[in-house]
This record gives sequence, structure tokens and C-alpha cells, in this order.
Amino acid sequence: LILLTLLSACAPTGAKSTSGEITVYTALEDDQIAVYLPLFNAKYPDIKVNIVRDSTGIITARLLAEKDNPQADGVWGLAASSLLIADQQGMLEPYAPAGLDKIYPNFRDSKNPPHWVGIDAWFSTFCVNTVELQAKGLPMPTSWADLTNPVYKGHIVMPNPNSSGTGYLSVSAILQLKGEEEGWKYLDALHENIAVYTHSGSKPCKMAGAGETVIGISFDYRAIKQKADGQPIEPVFPAEGSGWEIEANALLKKANINPAARTFLDWAISDEAMRA
Repeated sequence: LILLTLLSACAPTGAKSTSGEITVYTALEDDQIAVYLPLFNAKYPDIKVNIVRDSTGIITARLLAEKDNPQADGVWGLAASSLLIADQQGMLEPYAPAGLDKIYPNFRDSKNPPHWVGIDAWFSTFCVNTVELQAKGLPMPTSWADLTNPVYKGHIVMPNPNSSGTGYLSVSAILQLKGEEEGWKYLDALHENIAVYTHSGSKPCKMAGAGETVIGISFDYRAIKQKADGQPIEPVFPAEGSGWEIEANALLKKANINPAARTFLDWAISDEAMRA
């Protein structure tokens, strides 16, 4: 998995810099940023990176609200679908970061130079607390269909699709799997079992890990990491299929594009970043 002081307005197109200050918007997880960013800081100690991190829906809304006066220099790890919306609004500056040839064609914008470049993908996953499941005598869920079983009433937490990219891709997956009419019927039935809707996609899994709920609808990275960290979490990929999305990077179109932003985007698809 992987995944700027403004310089002279006369800087040539495509110019890069190893010093300055940039603002980067991201929906990556805090613990991912804590691993990746120190690597960049060590390589480019003279570039200060101001990270603005929130859930996908919040970052997307912020970008769109700032369309006429963009505050960010770049985007790092935001849903490609969000970047498509920004691109439709003319907000992205085409940029081919160094190392682009190593990115699979279906993980990047098809334009040349691309308007966005993918770094990873994430999938909707159930985080099941096996200790709580056994204590409450509940069966292990294996599918979306299982989650509407009345035995799970009040034992499921789901991210709010209005703020969470994970919540959105899960709803989108259900509607694509079942069709609009049957999909909304299913979501109505699922709603009957939901204890709470959370702001972020990682929160349901964190709640499951802490024993605050039995099942958290979340995403693969969070479920697998929490299990690896020793929490009583079993990642479950629903039998019907998971919703999925690409996380991607982009350069914001501004009157004065900060050359250090290009340096950051080059690094963000480097071997060092991708292997971290």
C-alpha cells in the first residue's frame, strides 16, 4: 500500500522545488500518514507540509467550496470519484509525476498528462468482534444479506455515506448489486439493525475492536491492521461482493502553482512511498 513559501509566479510550467511550504488535503488514515510523511520529511527537510485530513466526503466538500479560491496545493489519497467531480469543475492541473510509467493504466486518468494518479484501492469489509459475537451467541455474518437478520439488531455500526467514502461505496455497491428498487429495500431493512452511523469509515471497525459493537461496516486496511495488531477482529468480505474505490493524488489548479507540490506528488508514487 501506499499509497510547499510560494515561489515566483514566473516559474516555468512543470517546475519543481526542494524547499517551501505546501498544504495537502488527504483522506488517508492518521496511522498511514504517520508512516508515510516522516519519509518525505527526511528526504525533503526544507519542504514544510501542512496536512488537512478528514473523511472523503468532508474533504471533497471542502475542495468544492474552495473552487474559486483554492487553499490546497495538492490532494493525496482521495477517492478518484471525488477527483472526477473536481476535474469536471476544472479544478485540477494536469501533471505527470515522475515514475508514472510504473502505475497501471486503470489506476490513473487516461488523459496525457493525467489529471489524477491512483495510489491504492480500498474495499468495504465487515469488522466482526469474535469475542462479542461468541458472548452474544450470534452467527458469523458472511454476506450483505446476513446483516438484515433480526438477530443483529443494534449490533451493527455503519459509516454515514454523506461524510464517509467507505459508507458511500458500500451503498453504491449494494445498489449496483441489487438494482435501485431492491437495493433501497435492502438498505431500509439494514437500517433496522444499525445502532449508529459514524462520521468516518474507520470508526465502525475501531468500535468493533474496542468491543463497543459486534459488527462494523468498514474497509479492508482497517480490518486487517486491527487484526494484525492483536484485536479480536475477523475481516469479512461479503459473499455478494465488496464496494471498492481508488485513492488518488492530484495537483490543484491555481494562479500560482507551488513547485514544491510537484515534488510531493513525485514522491507520493515513488518506490519508497509505495513500499512503506
